Amino acid sequence: MPNITGHTELVGLMAYPIRHSQSPKTHNLAYDKNGDDVIQLAFEVDNDSLENAVESIRALKMLGSNISMPNKTVVHKYLEEVDEAARLCGAINTVVNTRDENGNVTGYLKGYNTDGMGYWQGIREEGIDFKGMKMVLIGTGGAATAIAVRGALDGIAQIDLFNIKDKFYERGEEIVDIINKNTDCRAEIHDLADLDLLKEKMHAADIFCDATGVGMHPLEDRSNIPDGSFFKEDLIVTDTVYAPRETVMMKQARDAGVKRVYNGMSMMLFQALIAIELYTGKSTPVDYMKEQLGI
Repeated sequence: MPNITGHTELVGLMAYPIRHSQSPKTHNLAYDKNGDDVIQLAFEVDNDSLENAVESIRALKMLGSNISMPNKTVVHKYLEEVDEAARLCGAINTVVNTRDENGNVTGYLKGYNTDGMGYWQGIREEGIDFKGMKMVLIGTGGAATAIAVRGALDGIAQIDLFNIKDKFYERGEEIVDIINKNTDCRAEIHDLADLDLLKEKMHAADIFCDATGVGMHPLEDRSNIPDGSFFKEDLIVTDTVYAPRETVMMKQARDAGVKRVYNGMSMMLFQALIAIELYTGKSTPVDYMKEQLGI
């Protein structure tokens, strides 16, 4: 439990709704372990109050704030600088109050997106060098966008994006265009209903990720993959869902003989640890955090 003093520094979490979030637990465990006199608190902030909330980061000399919905796509308007991946994603989940040479916060705020960074760090932690790999990715939401953009910037050679032909399909076309114009990765988008093409692309891929909400409540009994024949044993299979810990899709993959199958817990953990390091300059023992969080 943090011992709050007159020197305690504050990190925020700004979203609406927010009271369900596990972020303060994760952050405060890390600050305590690292011996930092820092605490994270959650604040219910929506678009209407966001500008004033961001100004409070400067006024209160906070270290920064995590940002979640509905603020991720609009907070850039109130910042001085945005990281390349966050700019390409069009979404920010971490605002850092940058420091001067003496370690004092300056009021110059920079935005990052650590979601994609967290996903790929989780892959690295498994000893996987993904540079030059081919990827199949399902989804066009915030998580999928962050994963695709960060992967493309960090060396994924090809991304085949699949999504149903709904109102979000156009967003997928935009993601593909951004990747093709700004990175060396080649990206295409396909209709998820084209199951023959999905199977063909999965059999040719090195890594697969379902970045949709299918598999979590209230869709915990469903999978975007029809059956185990879509998987090959050496495919790296990932899901961004972490509750439940094993989705229907993950079970399909394991039953098909896939050896490397991962849920969204590592993405959740590493996006937080990367943000924490941006705030404090300190890395957190990963094994300790996994033990504390039951990962």
